[in-house]
Amino acid sequence: MWRRWRAWLVSVILMTVAALALPGASSAGSAGLTAVAANTRAMWVWDDGPAADVVTWAARHGVTEIFVYVSPSILTNGGLGRLQQIRQRADSSKIKLRALGGDSSWTTDHATALAWQKAVVTTGVFDGIHLDVEPYLTVGWTDDMQAAERSYLELLDKMRGKLSVEADVPFWYGQYQVGTKNFADEVLKRVNAVTVMSYRDTAVGPNSILAVSQDWLTRGAAAGKRVRLGAETVPLADCGNCTFYEEGAAVMYRELAKVDAGTRQSGAFGGIAIHWYGSWRALSS
Repeated sequence: MWRRWRAWLVSVILMTVAALALPGASSAGSAGLTAVAANTRAMWVWDDGPAADVVTWAARHGVTEIFVYVSPSILTNGGLGRLQQIRQRADSSKIKLRALGGDSSWTTDHATALAWQKAVVTTGVFDGIHLDVEPYLTVGWTDDMQAAERSYLELLDKMRGKLSVEADVPFWYGQYQVGTKNFADEVLKRVNAVTVMSYRDTAVGPNSILAVSQDWLTRGAAAGKRVRLGAETVPLADCGNCTFYEEGAAVMYRELAKVDAGTRQSGAFGGIAIHWYGSWRALSS
């Protein structure tokens, strides 16, 4: 999970361009979408916390969807029982489960990614897949960006199957082309939804959660795809304004309520996902 920290350097380099506030969100109901309920929340779970603790916390904090990390060796490492327990408890609380997995190497190592996907489907535990593959962390992104982009898109094509696929994406994909097409639009064509790593510690204004994610909300509305926005709680030395770690839980809740209010006119908005369970819980203690 800590590989994600390397992405902050990329984010900081690009934020000067991406942080410019964009026009208001597209109208509700675009491409057949309707606005989700206020305070719709999800969370990442990277650790192996007890099923009862994870689901109880989620239910208490209004989480309706959990992205639970699944090891590639889930069918042989003895962890399936815990996932089944989470499933049982989640059902009782009417919480959906998505299998969380990915590695930047999957950009080109499709065989490993597809083997993981097959294992996830075999468990029978999950409602969908939450894919965390960050191609910009590979050497290929620097050496041949077009090839890296195409390989990532091919991976998304191959992962279409029995379970819906939601992908983690940085807010700045819309700045890039793959051939003559926009990279963000091409990603949206291949997934059921995206979660934007819109990691900022303010809701509105320049360089805020809404400012950096507006491009995805607009594209999502046009494509008829849900766009979930992400909030960070992990301490980040390279980007203090990317996380609520310093501000605390009370400030985060206040700012996220502003995000809810600011997206009422966006049919694409799919709620807010908080990264991640362990650090969110520590932030609230």
